[in-house]
Amino acid sequence: MSIELIVLDVDGTMTDGKITYTQNGDEIKSFCVKDGLAISSWIKLGKSVAIITGRESKIVERRAKELGIKYFYQGVNNKKEVLEELLDRLNLTMDSVASIGDDLNDYNLLKVSKLSFVPNNASPYVKEIASIILSKNGGDGAVREMIEYLIELKNLKEEYLKLWL
Repeated sequence: MSIELIVLDVDGTMTDGKITYTQNGDEIKSFCVKDGLAISSWIKLGKSVAIITGRESKIVERRAKELGIKYFYQGVNNKKEVLEELLDRLNLTMDSVASIGDDLNDYNLLKVSKLSFVPNNASPYVKEIASIILSKNGGDGAVREMIEYLIELKNLKEEYLKLWL
């Protein structure tokens, strides 16, 4: 099994799932820097990353650009359908996909991915179908834990560490 693409949900995985609005109506989200380092490292290893999220947010768009994530989809109702279209475009199959999500809107995406990960604080319903239940919560290093699991699984530790040594 060769995982070439990781698919990320945002709220509840890359963030803690909280959305804060300022008095002016601006949205505030917090992202885990440790997740970001692992995501950019995965890309530097020649692998792909996609964000497929149900909400729309300029903040998430900015974070995707900062990390060099090429495949970015927001306002998505059917995440599985978007993934299938992306796989056709990239000439990949579900056997090359690992995904992470935390709630019911991720269920179908997680169910079809070769490996599916959920944060420790995910919905019990998606925990039931996940390949791996992570020890970290969403927004607190869950994405990094997933990527480092894949690094170990694919025996890429030496290459991963070389990026930073």
